[in-house]
Amino acid sequence: MKRLVKNVCLSLSILTLMPLSVGAANEGDDSEQFDWTDVMEAIILVESEGNPNAVSGNSVGVMQITPILVRECNNILKARNSSKRYALTDRYDVEKSKEMFLLIQSQYNKTNNVEKAIRSWNGGPNYSVRATDRYYQKVLRRMK
Repeated sequence: MKRLVKNVCLSLSILTLMPLSVGAANEGDDSEQFDWTDVMEAIILVESEGNPNAVSGNSVGVMQITPILVRECNNILKARNSSKRYALTDRYDVEKSKEMFLLIQSQYNKTNNVEKAIRSWNGGPNYSVRATDRYYQKVLRRMK
């Protein structure tokens, strides 16, 4: 039940706190060159133990992605004049889930701050350090 509440709060945070009409990425943005592999793999282990069919409420897939996050990814893509869009079923695809994670990081974590990436994946863009500390520690343990 706590996980469901946490995921609903995350979803609502993303929807209500992130701007829905975002501009194109900055030219100096090097998020795509940053290697997020260790962070993504640790998040996958914490969220689903690597099960692409994992379901918890409206969060599904290896990274437990919500419909709101898919919508936000599509908004970012639209603002960047990309024709690519994600479907809800893409949350079950490991590679597409990772792509969505990278897209969110490229938009909202331009400094490639690992702590911010982990905490915001759990608590939304305006996460509370206190509320996300347990999750952050779990992910860090899986990265070592």
